[in-house]
Amino acid sequence: MKSSPDETPWSVGDVAAKFGLATHVLRHWEDVGLLRPARDGAGRRRYGVDDLSRVAVIVRSKDSGMSLEQIAVLLDAEAVDRHRVLQAHVDDLDRRMAEMERSREMTLHALSCRAHDVATCPNFQRFVADMVGSVA
Repeated sequence: MKSSPDETPWSVGDVAAKFGLATHVLRHWEDVGLLRPARDGAGRRRYGVDDLSRVAVIVRSKDSGMSLEQIAVLLDAEAVDRHRVLQAHVDDLDRRMAEMERSREMTLHALSCRAHDVATCPNFQRFVADMVGSVA
């Protein structure tokens, strides 16, 4: 059954503008199988609400650091290694969040530190001690 124009009202340009993407990005995502927009009688891509949700999932997933390969697994309910791929991504997010929290604490300390050279401040140095210890 073909979709009516009312069900697929957005062009590739409309969707690209809505998400702040270049049109070639949406075309690439289609080429790698992440998107499957309908086509009108002239063969032009026509995106519906479900397509917009799928684009939003891809954008948000990429923003979180997922690769297109990981996103393909995320969007494929039949993927046999889905759990493993998603758990690896959660583990990576946890690691990155811990690093960001350390960086935030370090920056907050630097904002209030009275040392002339913050890098020589003993309290500041504790934020990088794990890295220095692995090199020395």
